[in-house]
Order: sequence, then structure tokens, then C-alpha cells
Amino acid sequence: MTAPRIETDAAHGGRWTSLRAAGREWLWHRDEPRRPGAVPGDAFADAGGLEECVPTVRGTPDHGAAWTRPWQRSDGTESVDCPDFRLSRRIRSDGDRAVADYRLTAEPGYRFLWAAHALLALSEEARIGIRDGTPTRLYPDGGARWIPCSWPSQPGRTGGLDRLGPDDGTAVGAVVDTPQVYVRDGAATLRMAVEAEGQPVSVAVWRNLGGFPEQEPYRSVGVEPMLGRVFDLAAAGDGDAACVPPSGEVRWRLTLTAQTSEPCAPPAPRTEPEADTAPEDTDRKETRPWIC
Repeated sequence: MTAPRIETDAAHGGRWTSLRAAGREWLWHRDEPRRPGAVPGDAFADAGGLEECVPTVRGTPDHGAAWTRPWQRSDGTESVDCPDFRLSRRIRSDGDRAVADYRLTAEPGYRFLWAAHALLALSEEARIGIRDGTPTRLYPDGGARWIPCSWPSQPGRTGGLDRLGPDDGTAVGAVVDTPQVYVRDGAATLRMAVEAEGQPVSVAVWRNLGGFPEQEPYRSVGVEPMLGRVFDLAAAGDGDAACVPPSGEVRWRLTLTAQTSEPCAPPAPRTEPEADTAPEDTDRKETRPWIC
């Protein structure tokens, strides 16, 4: 395996414009004429790729404050200054993996969410791999209300969140209590993991099969490692958001790997939990989050 190759656009919000690995491009794109000229305060302009959403995903500012601001690049590090914080990112290859190291500096006690808002180019047969039974918060609409469930179930529906399939006019979000996820599409598998000592980590899933936006819906699928456990910072309870400790900084790491294998045969109907799930998180540390 070789490390994924990543390209970013520092001038336009630090957006990841390419993620090539396992012989393919993973990031999905769409034409959005508003994206190049977006300024702080604008409604989100969805051009695909991977956007850095911080300090919130939903709510205000829409998809955060970093995506509408130019980033600076110096000695391999990209950074952006926002009203309440500074975010820096350094992306590098480490053997067969790509590593993105992040650092956010702000006043101690500052609460925030961060999501690597990756919209992926996936076929109808693709599968999102997270351990069955993992606690999940299901967002049935675009608001802050969520329903507790267990991955990959969808309350009130027979299909699981882990399978995509053809467009069916639905759009749901989920925040899953796990630091790691894989996406398998044909012979290619992409794995992502996030680690942040003392902070809540999870994986968000955006499963839009032609149900959003209401006026001109399109298909988009997001798989998004994140800090925090909700989409909207304003709705975050105790322990639901990252919190800057007395040191004045939070550091975290996003790791990506990819591989190819022989195409899998069509899955048989499940009668019990599948063995081929995300690897058990045996190394996850029990650390005390900063509650503020």
C-alpha cells in the first residue's frame, strides 16, 4: 500500500480538493458557482471535497467559520484565523498512511465542534463499516433533534445506515460513538480514524439519497471524523463538544489509509452480526474530557 495523496486549496477555506488512494479518487464534487466567492456569513456553498467545519457544523455560522476564510501556508503548515480561535493543520505521509495533525488555540474554556466534512464519490453498492451496535444519534431532519439508536439501524425503516443503494428521496444524518470508520466500495477500502486525548470523538454520517435540499435535491454521502457528539454547537450538552483546557490549545490527529482487494461477492442476508466490521477499538483510552 502507498499513502493517500491529498491536495488542498488554501485560498478557499483550506478545502481538500483531492484524496487519491487505492487507485481511485475518493472525494465527490459538484459545480457550485457560489463557492469561490464565499465570504464569512454566507450560507454553505456545497462544492464537495472535504471542508474543515469548525466551530460547528449546523447552526451559526453555517458549516463553521473556517471554510469561508483564506488559509495561509508556510513550511508545510496551513492555518486560518477566525474570530475566536486559530486553527493549524499539517498533512504528511507516514509510511502507507496520510496523517493530518491539527492544533486549535483559543481562550481556555472555549467550546467547539470540528468535522472533517468529507463528501465521498461512492457507488450504490458501497458500505460504511462501523461495529454493529455502536451507540448512535440519528438526526431525521436538518434540525438539532436526534433519536438514540444503535448502528446501523434506522428507527422506523428497514434499511440500515451502512448500506447506500439507489436514490430514495431520503436525507438523514447520524453521529456515531466511534473514533474510526471504513468505507468499502468494490475492491477499494478507505479507513479513517481520529484521536484527541481528553476530547469527545465520533464519526458523523450524512446519507443524502436525493432528499436534500428540498427544492433541487441531489445525492451526497458524507463520512466525517469529528470532535464532539452533535451537529450544532448550540445544542451541545455536557461532554458533547471539545473544550480548550488551561493550556490554551487542543491537538488532534486524523489518519487515513486505503487498500484494494478482490471484489466481494454480494452479501448474504444477515442473521447475526457480521464478523467483517470495523476493528475493535482496543487501544482507545479512557480519558477525562474537559467539561466546560
